[in-house]
Amino acid sequence: MKIAPVKTPIVAKKMFPNYVWDVATNNKELYLTFDDGPTPKITDWTLNTLNDYNAKASFFCIGSNVEKYPDVFKNIIDNGHTVGNHTQHHVKGWTTKTKDYLKEVKTAQTAINSYKNSETQLLFRPPYGQIKPKQGKKLINLGYQIIMWDVLSFDWEKEISEEKCLENVMSKSKKGSIIVFHDSVKASRNLMYTLPKVLELFSDKGFVFKTL
Repeated sequence: MKIAPVKTPIVAKKMFPNYVWDVATNNKELYLTFDDGPTPKITDWTLNTLNDYNAKASFFCIGSNVEKYPDVFKNIIDNGHTVGNHTQHHVKGWTTKTKDYLKEVKTAQTAINSYKNSETQLLFRPPYGQIKPKQGKKLINLGYQIIMWDVLSFDWEKEISEEKCLENVMSKSKKGSIIVFHDSVKASRNLMYTLPKVLELFSDKGFVFKTL
């Protein structure tokens, strides 16, 4: 069930200005992001589809999935995409003690760093978009950029049709939008319908797809 808008309201962005909601640009650039992987077959399908359009993206990975599927994770990196932290077990920030939340992030980062070729910027996206101000402040002090979003595809919602998922992205995205998809089993039906069409339709409009 939808509890958040497809398009992030300006007021939300102003309330949390230290988080990254979109990218300020006058160029035709979009920033695709994929949460909850790496997932066998689905992540690989996603990578192949991105390659078809010379598109780059950012993948926010669950640490336990990185540990279970290291080859899939390394494939993300080998294809030139950015990887970010999505906690070790996809925990909810609002109901997790800050010390435990930070431990989740640290554990996931250890898993990610085990397979990265080199040190890169620290990116973090809170699962469910749930993060307490104290948690966010501490992560920023540790050097993380907290990446939120401008557009939610709602690909994970089984009540959302493939056509509606596509409409969510096509109607709300603009220059510099950060768009959320999921390379997960739950989202696969809508993802596999929507992603190729988003890549094709925006490419035809002259857009390029970049990493954060």
